[in-house]
Amino acid sequence: MPMLTIHDQPLPYVAKLPERAASEVTLVVIHCTELPDLATAREYGERVLYETGTGNSGHYYIDRDGAVYRYVPGTRVAHHVRGYNPPSIGIELVNRGRYPTWFDSRHQIMTEPYTAVQITALRALLAQLRAEYPNLHQIAGHEDLDTARVPASDDPSREVPRKLDPGPLFPWPEVLVGSGLHRIYISH
Repeated sequence: MPMLTIHDQPLPYVAKLPERAASEVTLVVIHCTELPDLATAREYGERVLYETGTGNSGHYYIDRDGAVYRYVPGTRVAHHVRGYNPPSIGIELVNRGRYPTWFDSRHQIMTEPYTAVQITALRALLAQLRAEYPNLHQIAGHEDLDTARVPASDDPSREVPRKLDPGPLFPWPEVLVGSGLHRIYISH
């Protein structure tokens, strides 16, 4: 694996997020931003949404050029996946996903492929995280854990998945090989 450079850019509210021991981290959740670029993802991450003065964000972001950014240290609990935040680290890959019509029933196919350098950076990051977090043995896609459905924005009588990321173009076999991580799913 290539040596990984991580650009630390902590979110303004990071000190308000709950602390946890490295031994509590057991799961990595893979996301895609479903936004046009890293700058927009950062803007979304900085939004305060909760009374605690915090918002929704992954721990790490991997841009299309393979650059890796840390917005939240792994020893803090970030808000990135319903019901699984305390034991997990969220990794966001910059990708348009269904942007900007996330819940339009006519726009539920994700067409932007992940770049080769993004996947290489992700594999290097996963290897580094496995070394830093002794109990990290599981991996999941956001779509594997958040299976909720919501009314479609174009036709409320239809339902669409709330989360589809990282989506069908994510190369799970390539990412999992040699990772030492086991993919988990929520039974429906």
